[in-house]
Amino acid sequence: MYGHVRLLARAVQRGVGSVPGALAVLLRVPETLPPAVLARMDALESAAEMETEEIPVADPDGLPEADALLFGFPARYGAMAAQMQAFFDSTAPLCRHQRLADKPAGFFVSTGTQCGGQETTAWTAITQLAHHGMLFVPIGYTFGEGMFEMEELRGGSPYGAGVFAGDGSRPPSELELALAEHQGKYMATFVKRMVHGADAS
Repeated sequence: MYGHVRLLARAVQRGVGSVPGALAVLLRVPETLPPAVLARMDALESAAEMETEEIPVADPDGLPEADALLFGFPARYGAMAAQMQAFFDSTAPLCRHQRLADKPAGFFVSTGTQCGGQETTAWTAITQLAHHGMLFVPIGYTFGEGMFEMEELRGGSPYGAGVFAGDGSRPPSELELALAEHQGKYMATFVKRMVHGADAS
């Protein structure tokens, strides 16, 4: 809505691309809010930017083609936004035939505050993966000392990268972007080793 998840996604994409042979494809889910509501939320400008970046809208039927999936979304009341939930709801045919079973997946999130759901937003989204038979891949504390940073405000958790957006005006910090990039590299390395049986070094 305000571009925070998009910026994290770009960082995730860089991280994936840093692993030889790995490629990240950015997709977005359809916007479900009408323009009048987006205008009241001061989100029309960001919505327009999304259109100009020409990030394709995700087709659920294309998900099985990926070796792994990293889903990014903002929080609403400690859970994923309705737009993302609507997209997951549209994957019911895939779930029925378990076409995403055994596929590694993870999450990265954006919340308005420190108490806005950095952990619960990812935690409650795990149910989507469980029904699909997917493998949740958290980052744990693999980011090293950056996970223990106490002098700088930082989103993210062992569940995945994150950003504190505030009222929408706070951009992701360099540390938050670095965590997102780490998550992309971590997932790509995991997939290369576990799915393809290749040495990721």
